[in-house]
Amino acid sequence: MSVKAKYQPVLDLGEELGIKDGDVRVEGDVLKVKGEAATQYEKNLLWDKIKEIGGESPSDIMANITVGDTSVYARHTVKSGESLSKIAKKYYGDPMKYKQIFDANTNILKNPDVIHPDQELVIPNL
Repeated sequence: MSVKAKYQPVLDLGEELGIKDGDVRVEGDVLKVKGEAATQYEKNLLWDKIKEIGGESPSDIMANITVGDTSVYARHTVKSGESLSKIAKKYYGDPMKYKQIFDANTNILKNPDVIHPDQELVIPNL
């Protein structure tokens, strides 16, 4: 299996996330990937996928992924049935961090128990 085929799920995820200025090259037995993720969360998703395929320190891929917006961890559009604690669990792994999300969005949220579909929330860096 070629190194590009091995990491195809990473390339597919990059396309799905809309990674900007993407460049993919194979040099010898190493896949070189470059691009700009919109947020740190998206960059982390790519690295998680790389590690899932190649292990903690893969030697057959070199990735240079930068972040376009470092002022936030992520941006999230609320979907029906979500709560701040569910959103906190998704991004931070801890539902109790909902307060940090609420605090970062007091310009549009007045109560942490009331959010509405299609609101765009800032998920702050912790």
